[in-house]
Amino acid sequence: MGIIKKPVITEKMSTQSEKQNVFAFVVDMDANKLQIRKAVEEQYGVTVTRVNTMNYAGKSKSRFTKTGVVSGSRPDFKKAVVHVAEGDTIDFYSNI
Repeated sequence: MGIIKKPVITEKMSTQSEKQNVFAFVVDMDANKLQIRKAVEEQYGVTVTRVNTMNYAGKSKSRFTKTGVVSGSRPDFKKAVVHVAEGDTIDFYSNI
């Protein structure tokens, strides 16, 4: 699988993308900012001006079942917030 796993499409990111040309992606944990910049520019054909990354630790979850308590955890992930040059935009809904 590539560096970019999926885009983050939330109400907050939608308003930021409309007003400030900012987009967010869930990326590979081992990817650095230069690799993320190159992957976004190649995949979407835009000019990236800035990349910010955040590492999120997975939360532990548990639920009660007939057989007892089942516990597990959500996976860790890394999120990249990409600032795109003015005039460029990314349309996630064009292929639908």
